[in-house]
Amino acid sequence: MLVTEFSTEVVAAPARFELFTEVTDRSHMRNRLRSNDQDDFRAKVRFLDLGELQVSTMSFPHLEIVRTAKLIRQSDPEAYQINLFLREEGVLSLAEGDTALRGGDLVVMDSSRPYRGDVRSVLGSWSHVTVQFPRELMPLPDKTVQHLLGIQIDGRHGMGGVFARWLSDLNARAGEFTPADIPTLTSVSLDLLASVIARCLEAEESLAPEARKTALRARINAFVEQHLADPDLSPQTIADAHHISLRHLQQLLAEDDTSPAAWIRHRRLERCRLDLTNPRLYARSIQAIAERWGFTNPTHFSRLFRATYGIPPRDYRNLPPKACTNRQQPCAEW
Repeated sequence: MLVTEFSTEVVAAPARFELFTEVTDRSHMRNRLRSNDQDDFRAKVRFLDLGELQVSTMSFPHLEIVRTAKLIRQSDPEAYQINLFLREEGVLSLAEGDTALRGGDLVVMDSSRPYRGDVRSVLGSWSHVTVQFPRELMPLPDKTVQHLLGIQIDGRHGMGGVFARWLSDLNARAGEFTPADIPTLTSVSLDLLASVIARCLEAEESLAPEARKTALRARINAFVEQHLADPDLSPQTIADAHHISLRHLQQLLAEDDTSPAAWIRHRRLERCRLDLTNPRLYARSIQAIAERWGFTNPTHFSRLFRATYGIPPRDYRNLPPKACTNRQQPCAEW
């Protein structure tokens, strides 16, 4: 298992904050911590161990985090740490000044630089996702990354949004991964992060060709997911939106033995299949579900669905839940 979960509620209330401090000191860079809720610090952490790259999702009420020059001298993993704020807000202080952060923001930190943070979260939900890895793994030069330390990065739109969604998916699907997935997950995470930083600094020429390709593919994937309901979505629309030729788009997908049209069709069918198994949507007609995801011809949709899943959509909807699960096709994003 690559996933470990931890909760401070395994000990009595007075010992919870000390336990949290001990655990995070081992899993992350060492910091001096304080909280307004130290008497009963209710926190939970989910760790996804990808070898040199660690992804952790946390929930806690309030936390003040200080990394001092003394702590850096005592212990410096020489690592970058990226935090995605989910449902929290706070202030991060570096020598250059204060940065206000809120849900949807990303921020890059360096273990070799002092900082102070004050974060308040929403109880009962995940507060933020943290990614930490050795600086040497970053596909960009240190001098490039340093310009963006402690700066608020928008994780709701553009490449920041693509990276934030990737991190959220890592958390949601953490239990599905195996050790064989580690190299791919690490590579994609680093390439996407590098692309976010490069885009913010308009320094994409610093990226290796493979990193640029990974970032382009992620942007295309996000675009398609956002526009699946549009019946006019086409390979040419995708190519035009990303300022590439249709042939370039075809070549990118050919690496995964598919075509733009087949990929769009597959994603739409998957969305329809999921809606058909959703009890909350049972009153919605099959035609309405098909139209919701861009299929305007009911006969054409029914034929495609049966060819893909081996059963008409109406019969699929009436299958018991376990049978529906067994009939799922691989639905990984391109």
